[in-house]
Amino acid sequence: GLWPTRLLRPWDFPAQRHVLTYVEDAVCQLLENKEDISQYGIARFFTEYFNSVCQGTHILFREFSFIQATPHNRASFLRAFWRCFRTVGKNGDLLTMREYHCLLQLLCPDFPLELTQKAARIVLMDDAMDCLMSFSDFLFAFQVQFYYSEFLESVAAIYQDLLSGKNPNTVIVPTSSSGQHRQRPSAGEAGTLEGVEASLFYQCLENLCDRHKYSCPPPALVKEVLSNVQRLTFYGFLVALSKHHGINQALGALPDRGDLMHDPAMDEELERLVLRWRPHRSSRQHRAKEPGAFGCQRRDKLEALQTVPPASAPTPCLYQWEPRE
Repeated sequence: GLWPTRLLRPWDFPAQRHVLTYVEDAVCQLLENKEDISQYGIARFFTEYFNSVCQGTHILFREFSFIQATPHNRASFLRAFWRCFRTVGKNGDLLTMREYHCLLQLLCPDFPLELTQKAARIVLMDDAMDCLMSFSDFLFAFQVQFYYSEFLESVAAIYQDLLSGKNPNTVIVPTSSSGQHRQRPSAGEAGTLEGVEASLFYQCLENLCDRHKYSCPPPALVKEVLSNVQRLTFYGFLVALSKHHGINQALGALPDRGDLMHDPAMDEELERLVLRWRPHRSSRQHRAKEPGAFGCQRRDKLEALQTVPPASAPTPCLYQWEPRE
């Protein structure tokens, strides 16, 4: 993982070109807060700023344009969301898409509703969008939709082309005599089939990864996902990505699904905060016992997130990535 008290080494920050993003952001914050910063010095400010970048806490309460600006920011936001609201899953609470969006806005006030809706649609498929979802189901769907958003937009366009009979690539099928264009099913036959042919879909996605320089899952893992089926729908593909163990490991922001509820460092810090807060409870706080009243827990989690060093996690494996222009 990225640790706060040492210099960044080349293999810690694969996308070194994004360092300029942080330098520019640090200078902007320095100019905006120069009166406050002058009290303890510019050197200390830059030290604390880049320590927060290493810890992944630099994205807290920032605007969405900054949250999605670099792969490290996206991974940091995913990890922050998990650590802040892990107890939602630990308590077994089920929330709606709107409620998950409210949680996202606690960390990023202008987080777009559209991204939350797209993540919820991976979980709910054709069900009503006001259905309840578990924290783990939403989190892993959200991870794929948020981190790979540009890639998935292009995948959706390719899928629609294939579904309507268009082929983004020229696909030649060798025969014993000569190469021929792959024959499309007739309109009547296509109507009885669901989704698109997985092998043809993969060929298009493989070319997509080669042509474009933005976030995409490792092509070998995409091939693995598509090799297990003959046909699939677009949302079937998204569900497979969100549940794939290798995709989660390659991204490196979240623990494995089986370890999702375990975060000893955060638990220890939360317990310390609870013990510190308990003697100062007012009489009106004693009646806040109705289900779902966890506003105080949220404040504790946000404070703990900013004070506890990040738990050990694999360094994100970033593949051909550029922010949206």
